[in-house]
Formats: sequence, structure tokens, C-alpha cells
Amino acid sequence: MSPRLLLAAIASLVSTACRGAPSEEPPIVPIRNMFDQPRYDPQQASPFFRDGRAMRPLVPGTVAREMEPDLVVATGWSDAEDSWALRVPPAVLGAMGGPERLLARGRERYDIYCAPCHGLGGAGDGPVARRAGGAITPPTLHSAAMRHAPDGQIFATISNGVRNMPSYRHSIPTNDRWAIVAYVRALQLHAVEGGGG
Repeated sequence: MSPRLLLAAIASLVSTACRGAPSEEPPIVPIRNMFDQPRYDPQQASPFFRDGRAMRPLVPGTVAREMEPDLVVATGWSDAEDSWALRVPPAVLGAMGGPERLLARGRERYDIYCAPCHGLGGAGDGPVARRAGGAITPPTLHSAAMRHAPDGQIFATISNGVRNMPSYRHSIPTNDRWAIVAYVRALQLHAVEGGGG
């Protein structure tokens, strides 16, 4: 048999053997430790630990790599003062490049996330509120309660939501939420100086 003929026979045999049909045979896995890994499923019990849980609780004080280490910046709450932060934290102001950039970013984020309900001026007359026909009435940002609320409390409201307002923690980064707070203060100041609200 000639070598060309032998090669053609082998090629045709190989091509017919690889048709992709399901096999009843177990798969051939040369490195078994990648195929059968000893592990626990979520919520599975483990005799190794005294409490019987395989899922271990976090070590107290653990901070994930992507978490904000400053709790005032992350939550708006100051444990040292046992109250909401009164102003936007200086660390955020510095990270955003100063007050002008903070306000510009706050206006941009406010127009995207807040204006649909609260309106461009903060009066609670956004397009969502108008279309709802009174079923949804976002509060005005110019009320006495909002003007006297600490910045940290407004930040926490944006982060966690309240009543019909959803949480924006996962949609808006931390510094952008503080920028929105600064822009809300600018809207309130403009309304007072302009005689509106």
C-alpha cells in the first residue's frame, strides 16, 4: 500500500470517528484533581468546624478590596459623632478635584438618575411624576425638612432608598452619590436666592 493511500485511509477513519455523537462512556480526564475537586456547596454542613458550618463568617473588621475604608464616606454616618455627616467629606471633595468639578459631576448624575422623578429643579415634578398622574409624588427637595437634613442623611437616602425611591447604591458610585448631594444643596441655595421654594 502506498504511503498516500495509507494517509488517506487514516484521515478518513479519523474524520468518521469524530462525528460529535454523544458517548455513554465516562469522559477521559488525564488530571483528576481538576475534575473532582473536594469542596463544600453553599449552606452545606461541615464536621471540620465546631459550629458545623462550611461557610465561614467574615472576620470582624474585614474590608473587601473594593470597599471604601472610610465609613463616613461609605455610609454618611459618623460613629465618632454618633450622627449623620453634616457636610460632604473632605476626602470626597479632594478625590473629585474640588468643588467646581464635584458640582459639575453632581449635576450630570442628578440629571440622569434623579431628575426623572424629582425634576430638573428638584420640585418633585419630573416626567415620571407627571406620567403617573398623582400615583407617585416624589417630595420636593426644597422643603424645610430637606434643607435641614444633614448631607450624610441625604447620601444614605440615595444609597439605600426610602418609600417608593429605590436604592442607587449599585447604580451610582460612592463619590458620585456625594456629588449629587452637593448638587442638591446647590439647587436648594439657588431656590432660596431666587425666591422659589
